[in-house]
Amino acid sequence: MNIMKYFLLSAKYMFVSLIIVLSVAPFLWVFLSSFKSNMEIMVSSLSLASHFDLSNYEKAFKIAPLARFYLNSVIVAVCGTLLNLFILGLSSYVIARFNFRGKNIIIGILSLSLLIPGAALLQPLYLTVKTLGLYDHLFGLILVYAGFGLPTSLFILSSFFLTIPKSLEESAYLDGAGFIKTFYRVILPLSKPGFSTAAVLQFLLCWNEFQFALTLTTGSKSRTLPLALYYFKSQFGSDYGVMFAATIIVIIPSIIVYMIMQEQVVSGLTAGAVKG
Repeated sequence: MNIMKYFLLSAKYMFVSLIIVLSVAPFLWVFLSSFKSNMEIMVSSLSLASHFDLSNYEKAFKIAPLARFYLNSVIVAVCGTLLNLFILGLSSYVIARFNFRGKNIIIGILSLSLLIPGAALLQPLYLTVKTLGLYDHLFGLILVYAGFGLPTSLFILSSFFLTIPKSLEESAYLDGAGFIKTFYRVILPLSKPGFSTAAVLQFLLCWNEFQFALTLTTGSKSRTLPLALYYFKSQFGSDYGVMFAATIIVIIPSIIVYMIMQEQVVSGLTAGAVKG
């Protein structure tokens, strides 16, 4: 019995270790290769760099307007996330707590929208953004991303609101607090894990999205970082060191955001699963 228990425990740790290696190894390889010259990568892709320098990173910023793309991505990701959470904060709370006519229809429409592929929305979105005069504008991307993330944020937040006891709200109402005051003074502080989860997922959507950014922008005025990688791949695909450096520049912010908020994200997903 002890042997079987030891075997199962060892198998579990081996499986987890394998998943970690498969997840971390590609990132680590790209990161280390970003410090190597193109010749070193071509000769031996798995060897370490003879000396670590930042020349590939410097060259990446010279080849493409990465600073501009970086600023655009930060603006779009932050504003798209804040707008998404601002719209969904009260609305998801109302959907979670109150019954009203058309509630199931709203939930059904948002659920069905998750099944629509992004490619099917490109033409209508392009025409709408063009008609509104928002083509090649950051605000156009912000609106599209905020709307595209509505279903996911709605289900995360509404599921989390269901885990908060109604007695807390009833006590606030008895003390004379209104609906808005109860939400901001009682519900909102308790909902930080749920909002953190929705914020991280929405931020990653805005930061990594490629298809809409390619269709709704042109030139370098409003384009974001994922398009910079496409630029490197198409124009400088043979300069692997610079391309790896650009890849690291693009993915590092999303990793940092998740590492900072990972505890609240995990607790938010766990709590939201209790009464989904």
